[in-house]
Amino acid sequence: MFMSKRNIAVIGDQSSILGFKALGVEVFTPSDSLEVRKTIERLARKEYGVIFITEQLAVDVQDTIAQYDDQYIPAIIPIPSNQGSLRIGMNRIDENMETAVGINLL
Repeated sequence: MFMSKRNIAVIGDQSSILGFKALGVEVFTPSDSLEVRKTIERLARKEYGVIFITEQLAVDVQDTIAQYDDQYIPAIIPIPSNQGSLRIGMNRIDENMETAVGINLL
């Protein structure tokens, strides 16, 4: 199977995601929900493999994120910000585990 290298992006507030830039990950700091939606759509069109998004931004664009749930690429993964966790990411993992094995193991 041929595997191509895909880019990784992080969407969030600057103070939460600045460390990712040091790792060579592309960071995006949209200012409002509309800009978050446009950023996700642009990154998906460019075939980014993984898009991390802080939970605080993800909560406002759940419908946009849901559009990509059944697609292989991109994987959109909510992560906690420096303000803490809203458990959105963990709830998605719980749901995926339950779908995969029939019970919630976590």
